Amino acid sequence: MEIKNLNQVAAFTTKDGSEIRELLAHRNSAIRNQSLAEARLPVGGSTQEHFHPCAEEIYFITHGTGRIRIEEELHDVQPGDAIAIPPGLKHKLWNTGAEPLRLLCCCAPAYEHDDTVITEK
Repeated sequence: MEIKNLNQVAAFTTKDGSEIRELLAHRNSAIRNQSLAEARLPVGGSTQEHFHPCAEEIYFITHGTGRIRIEEELHDVQPGDAIAIPPGLKHKLWNTGAEPLRLLCCCAPAYEHDDTVITEK
């Protein structure tokens, strides 16, 4: 049995600028086909616009408020919102609230820097 506690997982920065705590993935568990991580954006922060050629993602907002753009569509997000991001679609996330924006990120296949293409300068 493998159990990872969020408070005991080291953070790292992804290629798009998110602070990530990877809970389960091939790097640290028996999981091979997906990954689960918590991402945090500081107040006023954002990711760089990017897409993933291979991975599909699900974002699940747990704390704070933000705004997401997927291709040309904008939407405000809040705790309880689940966002589907198919492979190949450009996306960007902003923290628009007064506290850190926190979300769970599920990727299949698992997150890899090499599968992240930055589309803004």
